[in-house]
Amino acid sequence: MPTNLYFNPFPKGQITSEQLLVEDLVIEAMKIYGMDVYYLPRSSRDQVDYLFGEDTLKQYVSAYPIEMYLENVTGMDGEGDFISKFGLEIRDEVSLLVSRRRFAATVSQTRPNEGDLIYIPLVQNFFEITFVEHENDQAMFYTLGRGRDANVYVYALKLKQFVFSNEVISTGITEIDNQIRDSYPRTKITLTSGSGTFANDEIVYVGASLASATAQARIYNFVDGSHIDVYRVIGEFTSGNVTGNTSGAIWTIDAVDDTTPMDTAFEDIQDNNRIETESDSIIDFTETNPFGEA
Repeated sequence: MPTNLYFNPFPKGQITSEQLLVEDLVIEAMKIYGMDVYYLPRSSRDQVDYLFGEDTLKQYVSAYPIEMYLENVTGMDGEGDFISKFGLEIRDEVSLLVSRRRFAATVSQTRPNEGDLIYIPLVQNFFEITFVEHENDQAMFYTLGRGRDANVYVYALKLKQFVFSNEVISTGITEIDNQIRDSYPRTKITLTSGSGTFANDEIVYVGASLASATAQARIYNFVDGSHIDVYRVIGEFTSGNVTGNTSGAIWTIDAVDDTTPMDTAFEDIQDNNRIETESDSIIDFTETNPFGEA
């Protein structure tokens, strides 16, 4: 028996016109006071390495524009920027609100998922969803009785700054793809002779065709008659001819170097070569068992 039949008519499992009005006002407010972002769902959830508890390769190949409201408008949350024994670490966090109805109508999934990315053009950066709160008392807590059966008006998203680790981000949106392009590790392929001009971001391969290629990658930069820098390498470039899939350019491989310096804007850690050089001066890795006598 409800408290009042006339002023509390919110039966379980039903949504009233008053509740829909509040939801419309919430959406309108987000469109006025919010900002446009891109939602990037992770598309590799079925490829999980259960030994390490992670995706074998995370892929983000679509982006959905949607408005969201930034809760922490005065600045980033989290631990901020600090120097640790691993170098400079950036641990910025943000909280965003998104309308449930608008999300369902815009993104082809039922709810935001942890591990998905949000690209915020305002700060030109990516943030990874760490937690999705469906009961956010600061934003809206069961207004007009709406909230039973987890049916509230908004999702509250907790996000941390995304640390790039060679994930595939290829959405087809130039602003997003160019933002991550410089962060891929690159391989320098020295060329001897050939003809044609490779185009930036086109696929190049070694083999009779792309379908039967033994190695492929994307062009980062082409210096005519000298070398190409490639990224997102699949396979191993060793010898033979490298062919452009769209330009038709064909050049002969002379040497391959995978130690090309890259932009470390997301993670200022580029110590692999330094660590290897120092370790070679301490331990003789030609021994089969450098740590014991057996």
